[in-house]
Amino acid sequence: MTVVRRSVHPIEAESYRILRSAVDTSGLPRHSRDVAERVVHTTADPGWVADLVLDEAALAAGAAALAAGAPLVVDVTMVGAGITRYPARCLVGSARAAELAAAEGVTRSAAAVRLAAAEHPAGAVWAVGNAPTALFELLRLAAAGQLVPALVMGLPVGYVGAAESKAALRASGLPQLSNVSARGGSAVAAAAVNALLYGDPLAPAEPSPGGEGPFALAGPDSPRHGQDRQPGAREP
Repeated sequence: MTVVRRSVHPIEAESYRILRSAVDTSGLPRHSRDVAERVVHTTADPGWVADLVLDEAALAAGAAALAAGAPLVVDVTMVGAGITRYPARCLVGSARAAELAAAEGVTRSAAAVRLAAAEHPAGAVWAVGNAPTALFELLRLAAAGQLVPALVMGLPVGYVGAAESKAALRASGLPQLSNVSARGGSAVAAAAVNALLYGDPLAPAEPSPGGEGPFALAGPDSPRHGQDRQPGAREP
């Protein structure tokens, strides 16, 4: 892994100053504020602050897991593409996922979650930004004792199953981030992950940790670099 120090562009800093003049997030605890603001910044939609279901303890645990180099699993590569400074594992485009989906009669998104869970049964951070079936499969595996995630960011989008899968996530007792409505998407899920990696862009800079921490960039020496990274799409 190559450690990279992230500098905040003046446009991003100014965008955050404008955001804070329009939306008061000062009452939120640290990680909850980081996530809410990063999602609003990404979407230019202040309505996300009321839609998100923020659990500070769960978000802090997820941030700590990423700082320690935990695996990050995403449901589609469009989520991973938005996370530029941490390697993401995505199997939805792999031949194995296609074969399993055909054999079991499930979506490729669900099959990819099943395969990734076998690789990372405990301690991974999961970000679902596209496919409700991926989130439902994750919950099924967790209920069966086959998956113990550090954090589940459940932010799939759509009129079929999205809101229901997120409600099921909140009822599961797993450490989670979600939102109430049917909206969501890859950009929102990536923004939530980036919030835990980057923190507050207007805060004084802190030294970057060594190893596979929050400012680590996937390089050729990374065991997860480029694995099964196929073009992402809407839910197969």
